Amino acid sequence: MKKFIFIFCCSVLALFFSCNTSNKLGGYYSYETECLGTELDGSYTLRAWGVGRSQVDAMEQARKNAVRDVIFKGITKGKSECQIKPILMEVNAYDKYRDYFNKFFIDNGTYNKYVNYKDKRFGSSIRQRTGSEIKYGVIVRVKYAEIKEKLINDNILKTF
Repeated sequence: MKKFIFIFCCSVLALFFSCNTSNKLGGYYSYETECLGTELDGSYTLRAWGVGRSQVDAMEQARKNAVRDVIFKGITKGKSECQIKPILMEVNAYDKYRDYFNKFFIDNGTYNKYVNYKDKRFGSSIRQRTGSEIKYGVIVRVKYAEIKEKLINDNILKTF
């Protein structure tokens, strides 16, 4: 009888703890740059993420991340009609042209000419606070064709 009571109690406890819901806060975000659409002028509408100590820093970092991803990584997440290949397919291109890209991505640098905010309506950006940092997701338009043209003119991208 004691054995039966012990097994019954263990079963009830196991059932009780297995039904516990997780205490996750907020939603799931992948924090990868995601394509939301294409434009007829050769630009793409993207949701990009940035991290910073303030909203302004996080938003600027998101803009840089969007341009960097278009140049070096390409965009595979998002709508199927806009699978963006990286502009520079060369391996270790950032390391090879480090001086050029350090100047290109400096705060308020050249990259700013090729990215702008697409949608500034209320609720179009997503904000999450983690400790002392803010993660911010913004919708931007990246001028793919113009970036490609600039890299060709600056002899970074070789055409055959």
